[in-house]
Amino acid sequence: MTDKELRVKIKETAVDHFDRFGYHGTTIRNIAKDVNCSLPMIYYYFNNKKELFDEIIKKDYFDLLLRHARQLQTDDITEFYTQYVYRLNQLSDYDKKIYRLGVKVYLSFDGNDELMKVMDEWEQSILPRHYQLAMPHFQGVEDGTVIVRTLIHLLENLIEQIVVKNRFLSEDEIREEITVVLRSRKA
Repeated sequence: MTDKELRVKIKETAVDHFDRFGYHGTTIRNIAKDVNCSLPMIYYYFNNKKELFDEIIKKDYFDLLLRHARQLQTDDITEFYTQYVYRLNQLSDYDKKIYRLGVKVYLSFDGNDELMKVMDEWEQSILPRHYQLAMPHFQGVEDGTVIVRTLIHLLENLIEQIVVKNRFLSEDEIREEITVVLRSRKA
């Protein structure tokens, strides 16, 4: 196994352990055992459990969010959000685990103070990002903050159902719920 392959296997195993046992229930020793390598080999790639978990969240989770959003090519706001949520059904098991870990940190269920601060900063950017994305599609609405907040809460709920609760939501179900929020707001 090459260095790169071993590093990937360590991260994949770590994601599985963090998903099953949480940050505090996961040990480097158990990861090493499941990877079938020595503890020093894990520490060769990652200084400690915190560094490993931080990389999964700071790099892999945020990369996944960007990659997922960039796949969407539509000017219709309802279709954009419908496809964003629906395509979560099609994430690989590994990506769902990473997404689930990110959600757990976002909700302050897992992780560490530094990561929770990163998530707090990211959360502060959510409303302005969605406001900028959605408002051009609403005519005659002076302040759409309530609309956008409602949309964000709905998206969080739908994402939780798919990623955290591992439920399949159909495209029609998702579109119907998003339309309820956006329909009366559009010109």
